[in-house]
Amino acid sequence: MIFHNALDIAEIVRQLLEEGWTIAPEDLAHISPYLTEHINRFGEYSTHELGIQPEEYDPKLDVDFTPAAR
Repeated sequence: MIFHNALDIAEIVRQLLEEGWTIAPEDLAHISPYLTEHINRFGEYSTHELGIQPEEYDPKLDVDFTPAAR
């Protein structure tokens, strides 16, 4: 679930960058992919999509992570 959340966060950041937003590393430091409120640990989950090939993962996130001068 954490990896799936990280993919979703990265996709949203890409969309914001395409819209012209400026994303600073400090902004991303406040986001965690470890979200649990939407996870039903003991619930029933559909497995009919397990055979579907996922889209290719793009690891590039165009955010400058160099430390800011103080």
